[in-house]
Amino acid sequence: MTVGNIKPWGCQMYEPAGRQSPYLAFLWPAFAAASAGEMAALAARQFANFAIGPPDHKAPSEPKWTTPHAIALELKTVRLRDFTTDQNSAAALVCAPLALHGAALADLAPGHSLVAALRGAGLRRLFVTDWRSATAEMRFLGIDDYLADLNVLVDQIGGPVDLIGLCQGGWMALLYAARFPAKVRKLVLTGAPIDIEAASSALSALAETSPLAMFRELVRLGDGCVPGRKVLKFWGLESVDADNVRQLLQTAEPAGSASFARLEALFQEWYFWTLDLPGRYFLEVVEKLYKGNQLATGALTALGQPVNLAAVTAPIFLLAARDDELVAPPQLFAAERLVGTSPCNIRKALAPCRHLGLFMGKTILDEVWPSIGRWIGEPTLGAPRKAPPRRPNVANNLGARVRPNRRGALWSARNQSS
Repeated sequence: MTVGNIKPWGCQMYEPAGRQSPYLAFLWPAFAAASAGEMAALAARQFANFAIGPPDHKAPSEPKWTTPHAIALELKTVRLRDFTTDQNSAAALVCAPLALHGAALADLAPGHSLVAALRGAGLRRLFVTDWRSATAEMRFLGIDDYLADLNVLVDQIGGPVDLIGLCQGGWMALLYAARFPAKVRKLVLTGAPIDIEAASSALSALAETSPLAMFRELVRLGDGCVPGRKVLKFWGLESVDADNVRQLLQTAEPAGSASFARLEALFQEWYFWTLDLPGRYFLEVVEKLYKGNQLATGALTALGQPVNLAAVTAPIFLLAARDDELVAPPQLFAAERLVGTSPCNIRKALAPCRHLGLFMGKTILDEVWPSIGRWIGEPTLGAPRKAPPRRPNVANNLGARVRPNRRGALWSARNQSS
């Protein structure tokens, strides 16, 4: 069974809202045909003005976290949330995505908390990066600035750490492990876009078919930042209906019950509270990672040095969502052939869920993450480093090795030894 044939779940989330689609249909040919010059800028301005829309003065409250914890360190860009219960344990750091939504996705609600699942699996010294919304003073911060602050957090914790990268936090975690390989003991990448050319997804298709001028205009209209709440009006729904919430969270709470109403309210609170992104960081991600695919090709420079993924030799676990609408599984699984980790130290899993189900879905948190947590807790064994990998066809790497386990998750044949 291959993982390349992904069944998308339509335009229900993270796609243009239905009432706006006719406008997009008229504008999109201009984007696709325009150059980076005056016509592209004109089309981009029309798009960005429409996407951002009029001022909205109803700012939702910042989501609350479910699990008691402390703030271990505060920087301009990030809070380090500390969920430790045993100071003598090995340290694990969840690198949450620096994207439109906040890091509370890792601790949404009882039964829907990645933090709780990892602690239940035996991780007693656990931290989460809680990236701050960008202010006007932060508009010139780029990937290097966030990578440097992630390094500060690791040093504050005391490395080497087990690094768990979620979605956009996954490529950042891999980038960090390549830049500072001695500071990462084990690496988990979940729903992360690593090799954009390995397969197409909604995000990679958007980046490929849209001129860079469109994204630059979006930043200009945001006065140097990308206003998350305004952009969400275009890329998300005006509301998140109960059926979508039930499917994403994989909850058995009865529809119409008070318990489901509370869960739905928590999800909507998280979904509609968004982060503003620094314009420079946003444009670097679009241009370097999505349009240029520089992380996978070795063309990316981070903190003054070229990034070579073959420098990553730590044990790795790759977790993808079978029905991911944002990140095609081959984009993640391509990391297997790019890193320098010995094949015997690489694990893979394909979970039966959508993108957010990887972090919030009750079934995935109950059945998949405990095994990952136990794998993280195992001692590492020395393994010879393999030669820098070549780049064969990704389809040949992702074929029949994947088979279902008895509980419904899809696991790589390599997991039979774990």
